Amino acid sequence: MRSGHEMMLGRLHRRKLYVKTRRRGTQKGSRRAGKAGTSLEFSDFRSYQPGDDIRLIDWNIYGRTQKHYIKRFLDEQEIHAAILLDATLSMQALDTKWVRAKEIAAALAYIALNGDDRLTFIPVSASAAGKITRKGTVYAKNVFNSILSVSGSDKPESFTESILKESLKHTQTAILITDGMESLEGFEALFRKLAGLRIEGKLIQVLSREEVFPEKTGDLMLIDSETGQSVNVSMHENVIKLYQKRLDSHNGRLEDLCRKYGFTYITVTDADDLQQFIFHTCTAKKVLE
Repeated sequence: MRSGHEMMLGRLHRRKLYVKTRRRGTQKGSRRAGKAGTSLEFSDFRSYQPGDDIRLIDWNIYGRTQKHYIKRFLDEQEIHAAILLDATLSMQALDTKWVRAKEIAAALAYIALNGDDRLTFIPVSASAAGKITRKGTVYAKNVFNSILSVSGSDKPESFTESILKESLKHTQTAILITDGMESLEGFEALFRKLAGLRIEGKLIQVLSREEVFPEKTGDLMLIDSETGQSVNVSMHENVIKLYQKRLDSHNGRLEDLCRKYGFTYITVTDADDLQQFIFHTCTAKKVLE
């Protein structure tokens, strides 16, 4: 592991995944659920109601008031988080973008495990290997390294269609890490599925600086990384401006779709500072707390 990653891991301990919906899980975790439960952390008192566990009655209060009150405790419950990394050919077309996407996925997975949440990590495409399901801080560092070394697909695949085939039962929050370079119809179908399952969606769009601000000019052959098809183009200022206009339009509509389904949308490039993105942008956008 590079020293820069080692330094970052120490700071990751102080973060947790942000989840709005505090649904109660079936396993204990280290975050407070929205309801009273059975952890050892005291919350408050309430009047005894028929059917309550009499072992929770505070007899000291009864001795002073002659009324029955029971102790309430905060239930500490796990969150089941899914981190879905786009492992299709388009994400791997530029190595710096692919590495940055894996670094973000690895950092978020490390945070989830250190927060005692249940993690499912999936490199998304029909042929990619490396799915991980873990819970517990003991696995955090190993999972971090495993994600950094994960390999992507070597076949043309669709990120959105592959996720639609995944079972995300019991998942409470899903973090999608992708370049977003697929049809908006595919993303809407995916968002509709997640919303129907009451999953909080967070989309992190990772692009290379070269994709956002292309600098190459002249006669070029462009190859579609997904289909292998090529096209000859003459790159000049007007063509670049048209490309950027279409990219901005696509990304704007993708953001609108996220907003429509109540999902979080964040963009980042391979040229942005990784720690600034993790510790500031992700916190400001309520991916982390």
